[in-house]
Amino acid sequence: MPNLMPITREDYTARRWLRPTSYAFAAKDTVAPLLASELPRAALAMPIGFIDHGGDFVPVVLVGLTPGQNLFVSTDGLWRGDFVPKAYRLHPFALLPAGEGGEVLCINEDSGLVTDGPEGEPFFGDDGELSKIVADIFAPLREMGTHLMATKSVCALLKAHELIQPWPITVQTPSGDQHIEGLFCINEEALDALSDEAFLELRAARGLTIAFCQLLSMQHLPALKQLAAARATVAAPTAKPAALGTQMLDDDRPLDFSKFR
Repeated sequence: MPNLMPITREDYTARRWLRPTSYAFAAKDTVAPLLASELPRAALAMPIGFIDHGGDFVPVVLVGLTPGQNLFVSTDGLWRGDFVPKAYRLHPFALLPAGEGGEVLCINEDSGLVTDGPEGEPFFGDDGELSKIVADIFAPLREMGTHLMATKSVCALLKAHELIQPWPITVQTPSGDQHIEGLFCINEEALDALSDEAFLELRAARGLTIAFCQLLSMQHLPALKQLAAARATVAAPTAKPAALGTQMLDDDRPLDFSKFR
């Protein structure tokens, strides 16, 4: 768990923070949080699934297949994909709930990006107020919080219509098949069997967008498996992972999402 500390004048007026220069902080992630507004772009780049978060289903982007390994972060901390989740772009800041429905801006003290100066950006200006760059971080973080609540609400509707089902994934490793559990996907058959009333309800709530983006994103799973195999086979430096997103575009046959489950 990140060590999130509220940014207060008492604790941070004399301190500074460094802008991230790599994505090494995410190198051990296997999933990354995703907002509904990000799904259309994410679906073009990598697999999307759902996880059960305290009884609520939330969408995540699948960035790894082995615990502790993010396949989109290179050994030197560079991002290898075309889409970067917003949660990563706002690192090391986050919002935590405060009293009476408020929120407080926090920073991850374990990020290695908080210093006692003189290098880095100040948290507060000479007037004692948050510096402009730190204050500007509030808006996207608040937007994330608002979108997260809306995303959970839509996913709850998908769950209520029994459209979310377990997504078992098997990965071949040098030591044998590895089964990945805890991920969920859209039940395409149940989606096709929706009543007109349920279909319209989901359409009004933008639930269909989430459902179709998740189904479409499953085309990237084979490429992610190839990335995992290439990472595991370090002795084959000439092996190149397949380009993400091309498997189905080069196929004239009808789309069949089931083959990626």
